[in-house]
Parts: sequence; structure tokens; C-alpha cells
Amino acid sequence: MNPPFDAPDLGLEKFALGQPVPRLEDPSLLRGEGRYSDDISRPGQLHAAMLRSRHAHGRIVAIDSEAARAMPGVHLIVTGEMMREAGIGRLPQGFQQPGSEAAPLISPPYPPLAIDRVRYVGEPVACVVAETAAQAKDALEAILVEIDPLPAVTTAGDAAAAGAPQLHDSAPGNIALRFHHGDRAKVAAAFAQAAHVTKLDLRNNRLVVCPMEPRSAIGEYDGGTGRFTLHVGCQGVFGLRSALAEVMTVGVEKIHVLTGNVGGSFGMKAGCYPEYPVLLHAARRLGRPVKWTDERSESFLSDSHGRDHEMHAELALDAAGGILAVRVTGFGNVGAWLTNAASVPPTGNAAKNIVGVYATPLIEIDTACVFTNTTPVGPYRGAGRPEGNYYIERLIETAAAEMGIDPIELRRRNLIRPEAMPYAAPSGMTYDSGEFPAILDQALARADWEGFAARRAESAARGLLRGRGIGHYLEVTAPPSREMGGIRFDADGGVTIITGTLDYGQGHLTPFAQVLASKLGVPGARVRLLQGDSDELIAGGGTGGSKSLMASGAAIIEASDLVLARGKKAAAHLLEAAEADIEFTIAPEGGRFAIAGTDRAISLLDLAARLREATNLPADVPASLDVRHIHQGAPSAFPNGCHIAEVEIDPETGTARVVRYTAINDFGTVVNPLLVAGQVQGGIAQGIGQALLEATHYDSEGQPLTGSYMDYALPRAGDLVAIDNEFHPVPARTNLLGAKGCGEAGCAGALPAVMNAVVDALRPRGVRHLDMPATPDRVFAALHGELPAG
Repeated sequence: MNPPFDAPDLGLEKFALGQPVPRLEDPSLLRGEGRYSDDISRPGQLHAAMLRSRHAHGRIVAIDSEAARAMPGVHLIVTGEMMREAGIGRLPQGFQQPGSEAAPLISPPYPPLAIDRVRYVGEPVACVVAETAAQAKDALEAILVEIDPLPAVTTAGDAAAAGAPQLHDSAPGNIALRFHHGDRAKVAAAFAQAAHVTKLDLRNNRLVVCPMEPRSAIGEYDGGTGRFTLHVGCQGVFGLRSALAEVMTVGVEKIHVLTGNVGGSFGMKAGCYPEYPVLLHAARRLGRPVKWTDERSESFLSDSHGRDHEMHAELALDAAGGILAVRVTGFGNVGAWLTNAASVPPTGNAAKNIVGVYATPLIEIDTACVFTNTTPVGPYRGAGRPEGNYYIERLIETAAAEMGIDPIELRRRNLIRPEAMPYAAPSGMTYDSGEFPAILDQALARADWEGFAARRAESAARGLLRGRGIGHYLEVTAPPSREMGGIRFDADGGVTIITGTLDYGQGHLTPFAQVLASKLGVPGARVRLLQGDSDELIAGGGTGGSKSLMASGAAIIEASDLVLARGKKAAAHLLEAAEADIEFTIAPEGGRFAIAGTDRAISLLDLAARLREATNLPADVPASLDVRHIHQGAPSAFPNGCHIAEVEIDPETGTARVVRYTAINDFGTVVNPLLVAGQVQGGIAQGIGQALLEATHYDSEGQPLTGSYMDYALPRAGDLVAIDNEFHPVPARTNLLGAKGCGEAGCAGALPAVMNAVVDALRPRGVRHLDMPATPDRVFAALHGELPAG
């Protein structure tokens, strides 16, 4: 059953590409009519609760669940051994990165419930299924798990050191993957002949992802068909269907994934988590639906974390400040198990994004993914893209200070010029478009760069240190993937777009409706969007890597062309004319087919309705205008921009605060500037959070010290500032819309802009570098010489 139309009819003019159309789904969400995973209940459902390890590392000696089984309401207790005996497979894991050398990726079999050993605090050990959630939680307390503790290691550098505790027998030295990109000999020669070399040790802090909506899921099983259904919030039902089929050891046709509204994800909900196959297994065993909903404190342990890299970065320059080479070595912490795309950020994406906007002859990335006794790490907004830009921008800023060159001038000397496009970067990527010098100039003017001295003096008069920083970034979006473009004409006069990306807060319906309106003249108020039903999809790459509009938008354009081709055949039949005489135009009232040079015409929506009722159509006339199409994918695009931040620091307390922020961004064709501005603001907020506030900490035994919002600081409204955002669109030449992606760019610009500003404020006090987050205690310690100056 189709949902009712809820959006106002703004007219086709207001739905044109480039118009700031408000989100069409907001009225229903504001009325509380959204349907998130925990809002769903199924008849006869039971409730699950997960028993999680309290040890970071240890051997499981025994699990005694007899007392729990006898408790009121308890139907089933599931353990790892039971899952293995039932034929449940391993969870899908990371993948080999292009450019990797030496041994291939090591991915030890990851069971949904721990077997033999636990490897991080929070690892699921058992599951209780009961009539109510409270009964399930009560029964958890009665399960006795005997664990023989083992030494733990929580940082990647320590885990890779000789003599470190070993997590997996199949991963000697705790190394999951060694990655290398670049020509070692050529890079070494460039550094040997450099007039100046800048070196920095850079810590990319581990983050808890913290979406507004915790994870929740319901597993169902149909004994008659042998088919599983999972209701779950995710980032793409098509990919999750395949992952679940792998772990449940069944064909994909036996898996049905349904997703409604999703309250945020930022990469975290992209993967197949241990709870999901456990729920499906329990539903099959009991013949009833089984529901599980995470709690916020539990999510700090159970949800994949983000970032967590330890890198040594080097920049070689000639005497004039020209870049000769960049070299990055270090470690990426993947946690206790490889999950989803955990191997990508410190390896392939670091290599792709380290070049940024600078003409760089040579790069070398030599990194390792390392297992530790911590919560598994997954993609988090940008997934290596903000990191790469952070590394190069901190190197540029530091090199300018060391060489006595103005940081703006050093950037100008090295920026890739527009006439160099297409530019073959040493990352292996080819930039198709960009006006980097013009964007820098626009940002400097907009931020009143020349007026900074007066603002710094005013801050000093109030006893505050003031600094400014630049983040001139370029991101490489996700690689091509096949994407569905389905267009269905509904009986009530609506049109449903069917595509395999998934909206988890971005507002896809609105820009997708704008694309459809530009091609078919369908009023936005008549458009629906279907993304969350795997049975409806024939392809789907999910949402991630800032590619949704490039993928689904192109799929919609190609599908629209197929609709027009079908429509011309049908209109020619109904209007009794030759197909060659039929033309399609978009009038203020909508799209229509007409006989050229006459007033005989039929609207697109009327034509769809006529076909639905028609009988005895000729064989060459389509019975409907519906289309199910697969777009084969476009190359990565290169969103870029220049962000400028100003911070004030109170030297008495160490508190740093962003006080001005300017963002100039090139996202290519901007379909909906209102929604894009929202994406920029959200990314910047998360970037400021990582730069100034957020960090996950463990003690020496692997116990998390930041397990709630009492210890983990998310940015609040008072931590932010009004963002002055402008666009500098240079359309991409590699996709049908000319779009470049915008979802992750805010983080890529904010991390270097804010941290460069912090260091700029502290540099007069002798501080050369400060790792994120610049919390008051760390800033205070740096000011008083209690932290290394870099």
C-alpha cells in the first residue's frame, strides 16, 4: 500500500534543479509519523537481550545458563556453540585493498557470538529471548560466564610491537593487512634531495559514532517458505541482504530486508552486526518474531567506532617551497575483528586523499591495519577522506612556519591549476575538474583574512589567544557501483522512484524528485521514494562515500529516458500518429506528449493511467510506462573546497572555542542548495567535535573509560558557531548530473581548519603541534610545556 501524499504542490518551477526545496518528508516526521526500527512491533514477538563480555581478552571456560533458562518468560538462550552447530557462518569482514603488498588480508572467522575466547569489552557472548525485554534483561544476570583473563592491548602501535598480546592465531603480530602505495626508491630520492623536510606524528582520535537513533532490529522466519525477514535500520538493504545470506548460509532469495526511517548512521549502520543473525536464528528456532533494541550505554560498546590511526607524516619540499613528495607511515586500529570497510580508511582512502589540491609528484603510503582488544572500528563520516586531508594540511601549515613562508603563499605555489585538468594524481586518481586557486581567493575574501590582525588584538585585550586556520581539502568519493533506477506509475496518480541508496537523514526524496521533475515534469508533490525493501530492488549500492546523488540521480535520469521512449510509442498509438511525430515537453502543469505542430496531446500521468486500463494493445505498444533499470556507475568525483576557522583560547583554562567559520565548497552541480548546506553544517559540527571534544579511551586492561555521555563529549549548540557557507560550483565531467557529492566534505574541511587555527593560536607560546582533541586539559598542558610541542 502506498503512503498518502504529504508534500505541498509547489509547482514545477520550485522543483527545478538548483532550487532550495524544503524536505518533502519533514511534515510527516514532525507529526511523529516516522517509522523507525524500534517503532515496529510484530504480532507475537519476543524480546532479546545480549550478554556481553566484561573482559577485554580471555578464554571462555564455561557458560552456565541453567538458572536463566528457568526464569519467568524465558524461551531460549543462544550461545556461540549453538550458532555454530546450527550451521551459522562467519560475519562478513574487510577486503583487500588495491596496492597492498606482501601477505593478503587476514580476516579471522568472526562468529556472531564469541566461541572459546572474548577479545573486547562488549563482545556478545550469549543472547536471551523472553516474552518481555525486562524478563530477557533479568535473565542475563543469572547467566554465569567463567572467563580466564588474558593480557590486553588497546593501541595499534603497542599491538604491533614485539611481545604484544596476540588476539588471533592466524594474524601474527596482530597484523590484519600491510598496505603500500608508491615507489619507495623514487620517494626516498626525493626526500634525499629536498631542501626542507617537515615531519609530524599525527594521532587520529577514536570516536564513538553516536547517531540519534540506536540500533534496533526484528528477526522473523517463515517456516512455510524457509525465508527470513529482518526489519532493521541500515545504509542499504540490497547489500545487507547479501551479507545476511552469507552468514546464515542460505541463498539471497531466502533473505528479505526491510528498512523504514533511519535516525542517522554516518557509516556505522552499514555493516552486518552480530545481533542480526542471532535474531534470525532465534526466530527460526522459536517460530516467532524476535526483537532487540540497543541502549545508549550498550551502544558505546556494541556499535563500531570510528577513526583511530597513528601516523608519521613527512613532506619534502625544494628551496622555493615546491612539494617534492609526501610519505605517510603508521597504523590503523581495526579493533578486535575486521568489520565492514575497516581496512579502507588507513590504507586505500588515505592514499587517494593525501594529495588533496596540491600538485604532488610522488606519494608513499606504508601502513598496517592492526587488531587490538577494543570495539571493532568501521567507517565514520569520510572513512579516510578527512584523515588524508588532515595529514597534508597539517604538513603544509607546519612547513610554512618552519620555512618562514606565508602559509597562503606556500599553498598558492603548490595548488593544481585549472589548466592542468585532467590532472593525473600520484594516488592513481584523475581529477576531472576544479578551480582550486579561485576557491582559495574566494574563501580568503569571504573570511576577511586581512582583518584578522584587528580581531586577534581585540581577543588579546580580553586575555584570549586567537588563531586562524585553513583546511583546503579535496575528497575522492566512493568508487563506482551499480545502482537501480526504477520508476513506477501508481494507480492513485503518484510516481514512485525505486533505488538502492538509502536515506538515513539526508532527505533523498526531495533532490531525487527534483531530478525526476527535470526529466519528466512530474510534480514533486506526486513523488514517492522506495529504498528500504530488498524485494523491490534489482541492484543497490547503498548510501556511503558521498555518492548517492551521482548514483541514484544518474539512474533516475537513465530510467527517465527509458520512460520517454516507452511513452512515445504509447502516445503515438493513443493519439493515432507516427512515433516520429511525437514530442515530449514540460509545461507548467507537467510533462506531456504531443503531436508536433498540433494541439493534440496527452499528459504523462494521464498516459500512464490510460495504459493501466487499456486492453488488446498491439505487441509493439508497452502496457505500462514502468521501468526497472540498472545504472552501471560513474567514476569517483572530487568535491573540494576551502574552510577557514578562527578560534579563541583562554590560557587560564585551556578552553578552545570556534568563533568564526567560513566554508567555500565545490560540489559540482548543486541540485538542492538548502539540503547541501545542511550536509555541510552537519559535517563541520562533527569535525569540530573531533577536533575539540571527542575521544574514546581505554585503560591498560582494555576497559573503556568513556562509556557514556558523562565521559564522552559530543558538540552541543553552544560549541558551534554560525557557518558562512558559499558554493563555487564547477560541474563534474564524469557523471550525468555534474554532481560531486557533499555528505562528508564538512569533516574534511573542519579537521584541518580548526586544528590549524588552534596551533596558530598556540604557536607564539612555543607549541608546534597538538593532536586532536584540543580539550582544555591538553591545551593547558601544552601551554605549560607538559605535552610534547611536536
